[in-house]
Amino acid sequence: MPEWIPLLVPDMPSPEELLPYLQRMHAAHQYSNFGPLVLELEAAFARRFALPQSQLTTVANATLGLELVLQALGLPPGARVLIPAFTFVATATAVVRAGAIPVLADVDAHSWLLTPAIARDACQRTRIDAVLPVAAFGMPHDMAAWQQFEQGSGLPVVIDAAAAYGSQWLQGTGGTLVFSLHTTKSLPAGEGGLVVSTRPGLAERVRQLSNFGINLNPAASVPPGALASVGSNAKMSEYHAAIGLVSLSKWECGAQARQALEADLIQILNAASGARLRWQTPACDAPLMAPTTLCARLPDAATRNALEAACAQARLMTRRWYQPLLSQMQALPGDTVRLPTPCAEDLAQTLLGLPFFAGMAQGQRERVRAVVEAVF
Repeated sequence: MPEWIPLLVPDMPSPEELLPYLQRMHAAHQYSNFGPLVLELEAAFARRFALPQSQLTTVANATLGLELVLQALGLPPGARVLIPAFTFVATATAVVRAGAIPVLADVDAHSWLLTPAIARDACQRTRIDAVLPVAAFGMPHDMAAWQQFEQGSGLPVVIDAAAAYGSQWLQGTGGTLVFSLHTTKSLPAGEGGLVVSTRPGLAERVRQLSNFGINLNPAASVPPGALASVGSNAKMSEYHAAIGLVSLSKWECGAQARQALEADLIQILNAASGARLRWQTPACDAPLMAPTTLCARLPDAATRNALEAACAQARLMTRRWYQPLLSQMQALPGDTVRLPTPCAEDLAQTLLGLPFFAGMAQGQRERVRAVVEAVF
């Protein structure tokens, strides 16, 4: 029997690449608490976003980043936060753990994103206090459109850009972005997250909350070392910053390889299916720069099920991404608001994740192509 083709393979730096950074860390004897490597990584991010370093901060992971951003916004108790029903569960759990109520909305049928138009419709249906769109599968949002929504509605918008590092930028506007540096993302640090925000003081507030809420500013109204507010321990370690620095140093090369792999797979699978597969389309002019997944939309549920079964028979790993939908998650609190989600429900019936990873061999690509051709 042939070996299984995995769905994902983490593209992590080698021990040899990490060694110089680990030696620096060991020489400094600082392993956490905003150490030299964390500060160096944050400075590198600040240059890439062309922002002052005070407008971004690293965190232990993107989920905690979302929680702390929502807390830092100072939303009222029981605030209602609009999120897409089609997303990973961490988006919803972050809202709940921040003391807010999730409001589950639909997504666009083509981009698979919660859009400003969908958000405006939701605001007409129920009370909304903040909006948390998700860059599903790394597809970037139109930041100018969200800034216009924010200015017109007065509601804060935070982009859950967990999978979108290198694709989601501020695009010349203001905004708040939260990225994941998990091992499966386009910029892997093993674990970690990045909060970027042009909202005055927000990133600094998140940074303080990530350090238990302890004040470190001598000019503040409470003395240094005192608790300024109740936060959490969500600091990035020097170990993860070391991995992040190596990954960042070669990010462009990896992104180009992923783009080429995606283009090749889409081309051969379109031919194999008679152009009956559908793919996620951009919501704006900013393209997906470093894809980490390959999700095909099948014509109907029966075809999706048939392809899924054929892949299993051929020993190809697949995944029904973001299923069940958040609206079907019984563990969410009873006060969760569930708006109509016809497009998300259709996606849940027809979407299938196929193998996609850096270094995917030609023979592995051919096996995927052959299975798709056999089903169609």
